Amino acid sequence: MKNNTFETRNPKGKTPLILICDHASNHIPANLINLGLEAEQLSKHIGWDIGAALITRKISHIMDAAAILCGTSRLVIDANRSPNDNECIPEFSDNFCIPGNQGLTLSDRKDRMEKYFWPYHDAISDTIEAFRKNAQYPRNIPVILSIHTFTPKLESQEKLTRPWDIGVLWNRDPRVAYPFIQLLQNHPESLIVGDNKPYSGKEYYHSLDFHAGSAGLPHCAIEIRQDLVSTTTDIVCWADIISDKILRIISTPDIHKIIHY
Repeated sequence: MKNNTFETRNPKGKTPLILICDHASNHIPANLINLGLEAEQLSKHIGWDIGAALITRKISHIMDAAAILCGTSRLVIDANRSPNDNECIPEFSDNFCIPGNQGLTLSDRKDRMEKYFWPYHDAISDTIEAFRKNAQYPRNIPVILSIHTFTPKLESQEKLTRPWDIGVLWNRDPRVAYPFIQLLQNHPESLIVGDNKPYSGKEYYHSLDFHAGSAGLPHCAIEIRQDLVSTTTDIVCWADIISDKILRIISTPDIHKIIHY
């Protein structure tokens, strides 16, 4: 199912895994008039996580797992930030001014949350709830995996390169992150793996804290460097790598437990 605010894939997937993709789209609703930006600007990393949606959909297919993808740009409202965070509707992003986000009133911000933020998060909650209603629960407690990509270089930090091939982000719950990092580090292609790099899951982690951490569900987030997902072959390769590692983790019986950290 797909609408203007979110997309759900394989909602009846049999694998105890739920994929979420907060920055899947660079879509700006027509009434916001592209937020005053050109199409070329919206195609950059400021508008979305390039390649993340394609990877999410591919993993959903490979693993027979449910997936929920946000349908609007992070510039409309960032689904991975608390609605109480002023930066959830950024006035600037990596040195780019966002004209349509300047001087918003509280009413404007509330309107965006109701139209574009909460429908996506409600869809995630509904998918988790469907697992709870399943006859096999709690044996099939789902792992929640958040999929992102990152730019190799920020405009605001021209001299700083980001060398990681993939980063694993986590906050308090290590159950997925620890073995995932180890499996990636042992991958035959000698991947450069970041532990809470290039972003820290202790800071940029709202979606997983809200849906998984607070409920005691096992979870983590990944960040793949965008220049490594520029072709269909790249997408398939990364989807295969991630699916293989995650399948090993979710095949461990002890992972499917509710534990609060």
